[in-house]
Amino acid sequence: MKKDIDNHIPEVEHVYVVAAFEYNSIFKVEEWTIYLVNDTTEALETVLVVSKGESKTKTTSVLRKKLEVLPAKSIAKLEFLHEDVLEVDNIFQVTYFLNGKLMHKDFKFPKYSLKSKDIKALPLLTSKGIIAE
Repeated sequence: MKKDIDNHIPEVEHVYVVAAFEYNSIFKVEEWTIYLVNDTTEALETVLVVSKGESKTKTTSVLRKKLEVLPAKSIAKLEFLHEDVLEVDNIFQVTYFLNGKLMHKDFKFPKYSLKSKDIKALPLLTSKGIIAE
């Protein structure tokens, strides 16, 4: 395990957590759906995603998701965000291996940052939305 960890973790590039503003035909509502986007030319391996929402007064339950592989130029649906959690900071901690190197980045949607008026084109998706910071 120690051999897998460098003294410095490389900067994550072309991997995103996005919130797509999509129509749910089952419930007949517009909702925010969270995706992990791999816009690199290589597969991501052993992908671990931990997400939670938090503020000074509220904390949501923690979601953990594991993907064995996320192929190059592909997406994975993680979850949808209910209206109630838009009033807290939503944090997605993403860890994976790329070409044998451990990679990690915390992606964040600050509270009240998901607004339909701010949507724009997203990488690899036909839906529009917002890219996490």
